[in-house]
Amino acid sequence: MLDEITKSQAKPAPKAAPAPKAGLTGKVAVVTGSTSGIGLAIARGLAAEGCAVMLNGLGDASEIERTRRGLVEETGAAVDYHGADMRDPAAIAGMIDAARAAFGNVDILVNNAGIQHVAPVEAFPADKWDAILAINLSAAFHAIRAALPHMKAKAWGRIVNIASAHGLVASPFKAAYVAAKHGVLGLTKTVALETAEDGVTCNALCPGYVRTPLVDKQIDDQAKAHNIPRDQVIRDVLLARQPTKKFVEAEEVAAATVFLCMPAAASITGVALPIEGGWTAQ
Repeated sequence: MLDEITKSQAKPAPKAAPAPKAGLTGKVAVVTGSTSGIGLAIARGLAAEGCAVMLNGLGDASEIERTRRGLVEETGAAVDYHGADMRDPAAIAGMIDAARAAFGNVDILVNNAGIQHVAPVEAFPADKWDAILAINLSAAFHAIRAALPHMKAKAWGRIVNIASAHGLVASPFKAAYVAAKHGVLGLTKTVALETAEDGVTCNALCPGYVRTPLVDKQIDDQAKAHNIPRDQVIRDVLLARQPTKKFVEAEEVAAATVFLCMPAAASITGVALPIEGGWTAQ
C-alpha cells in the first residue's frame, strides 16, 4: 500500500531540455597552426559551436590524424587537415582552396601559426628573421588575400589574427617576433577598414604567455641565455610583467576567438584585444 501511495504521489520526471543549437552551425573555419596549443584549442572551440574546421600545422602524421578524429568524435563536426607550409604563399592559397572543396566555403579564418627565436639583434640569425616574418606575418597576409574574396561574395566573414602582447609592447632579444606581431596589428586594422562595409570583421587577440610548446622552447632558450633554472625563467622572466603571475589558458584565447566570430560581435572590427593578465595596463 505504501508503495502504491508513493508511486501515486511521485511527480513525472521532467523532460530533458532540447540541446541548444550551436552558434556557428554551417560555417567553415580554417585555423592555421592548429595541431597543438592555442590553435588546437581554437579549433576545438569552433567545432563545438558547429563549424566545419580545416586544421593545419606541424607534427607526426599519425598523431595529427588522432587529433582530427578526436575532434570529430568529441564535437560531431566535420574536421579535415591540410599540411600547408606557412612559408609558401602557393601552399597557403592551396589550403584555402582545399577547405572550399571539402566544405563549400571559408567563412572564418584564424591566423595562429607562429614560431619564435630569442637572440640579441646583432647576433640574430638572418634566416631566423626571414622565417619568423614569413610565418608570423606574411602567412596571415597570404591567407587573408586568398580567403577574403569568398567572404565578400557571401557578405559574411570573420578573420581573427592571433597576435601577442608583443604586438603592443616590446621585449629584449625578440626583434623578429615583436616586429612581426606589431605588423599583424597593422594588417588587422587595414583589413578591418577595407572590409567595413562587406559583412566581414577582422580583429586581433594579444595573449600574454600561454603554456604551449612554443613557450616551453622559449623557457629553455631563456634558461640557456641567462644561465638560470627553468623555474626562475618562468617566475622572473616570462611572468615578471604579467601581474596575475600565471599563464593565460589556451581555452581563454579560444573563447575570445569564438565570441569574435559570433553574430553578437558583428560591430567589433579592427580591435587588438589584450588577454595578458594586465601586462599592458602597467
